[in-house]
Amino acid sequence: MELAVGEIISGKVTGITKFGAFVSLPEGKTGLVHISEVDQSYVSNIRDHLSEGQEVKVKIIAVDENGRINLSIKKAQPRPASERRPFNNRSNNGGNGAGKNTGYPQRSGSRKPQRPISGTYAAAKEVPTSFEDKLKHFMQDSESRMADIRRNTDKKNGSRRRK
Repeated sequence: MELAVGEIISGKVTGITKFGAFVSLPEGKTGLVHISEVDQSYVSNIRDHLSEGQEVKVKIIAVDENGRINLSIKKAQPRPASERRPFNNRSNNGGNGAGKNTGYPQRSGSRKPQRPISGTYAAAKEVPTSFEDKLKHFMQDSESRMADIRRNTDKKNGSRRRK
């Protein structure tokens, strides 16, 4: 029986270290369950979760070129329903369809309200026709934003700029 990545098998804990536990597998092989792969929650002391001689179900997550076998106990167990997150569910993105479809709800708003579109700023939102126009609009917008940042920073510091 050849051990394959993704396979779930049972084994026996043969040794415990501060960074993980060694598990004996069929055919006399041994693999390591890293402390981060023991439980869904944070594990500060592995001995609170495992003991030597304990039978555990493990999932083979990797076999490196040296033949070392990386195992996971938490991936061998199904995730609790409360921790499952929707994947590719368009009903959770706020209904606006904007941005990437990650399966997570979209943020409803930003921290800073957007500037109203009026005057030259509205013209900057139109699509410029040449590179020079794009560069000019970019520089104007950039200078305006930098001025806002400087003004807000000065207010927070309680100081005025010296010339």
